[in-house]
Parts: sequence; structure tokens; C-alpha cells
Amino acid sequence: MKLNELADNEGAARKKKRVARGPGSGKGKTAGRGIKGQKSRSGVALNGYEGGQMPLYRRLPKRGFTKPNRKEWAVVNLGLIQKFIDAGKLDAKAEITEDAIIAAGLTNHKRDGIRVLAKGEIKAKVKLAVSGASKPAVEAIEKAGGSVTLLQAAPVAAE
Repeated sequence: MKLNELADNEGAARKKKRVARGPGSGKGKTAGRGIKGQKSRSGVALNGYEGGQMPLYRRLPKRGFTKPNRKEWAVVNLGLIQKFIDAGKLDAKAEITEDAIIAAGLTNHKRDGIRVLAKGEIKAKVKLAVSGASKPAVEAIEKAGGSVTLLQAAPVAAE
């Protein structure tokens, strides 16, 4: 087989339909759009329109609720903290604050605070001062001989 003998399988490649190229093409003049009306014009998108029938997005019930004053946390994992300590970007002997985490490049934004999660392992004895931490993350840090100081008290859920 040679390069000039290569060909697609029968029916694999379809030629592009060229519309508005004269009456002989079968798609001349109105280019298959019919006459007049909204859909014959350019720049019209009728997304979600179902010909007068109640659209699907309006037939389905609304679900859930978006809390307007919800907290948006910047998430940092334990494995990433350990990686940055090993690389020398974070000092394990000094207290690791939120500003130190941002300066090291662990996260770009503080948002409503930095929350530490337990993904990965931590071997270094660190003293963390962050806005939030998950229970497994606190346990893992304390197991390694470190401590976690929470900067702002998380609101207790009503029972």
C-alpha cells in the first residue's frame, strides 16, 4: 500500500453541503430556510423553544436553595502542605499562617478563609493557624506532633 492509494471507507467522509450557490444546486435562493419568518433570518437562536408547548426547563420543578451568605473557602490539602515543606517553600519550624500559605503559592486567594483538608499525608511537625480544618486533618496534624489554631470560630449547627 502506498500513500497515494489511501482512501476513506465508503460513506465515512461526507461532502459539505454548499447552500445558496444557484438554482442548479437544489439549495439555491433561500438556501433551504423557506420564505420569511424568524427562522429564515440570520442571528436567531430559539433555544428552549418548543413550538408553544411549555418548555422542559419550565415543566420541571425547582430544586434546592443557594444560600446568599455562604462561606467560600480556599481549600488546601495536607499532602500539598507537606510537599511545599519538603521543597523548602514553607518553614515547618515557624507558625504557618494563611498569609504564609498564600506567599508560598499553595493557593492564590484567601476568600473567606483557608480550610485544611486531610487528603494526603503530613510527616512534619507543623503549627497551623487557619480559618478552618476538617476533623481528620486536625487528627493527622496532631498525630504528627503538630497543632492547629482556628482563627474564626465556625458557627455551630442548630440541632
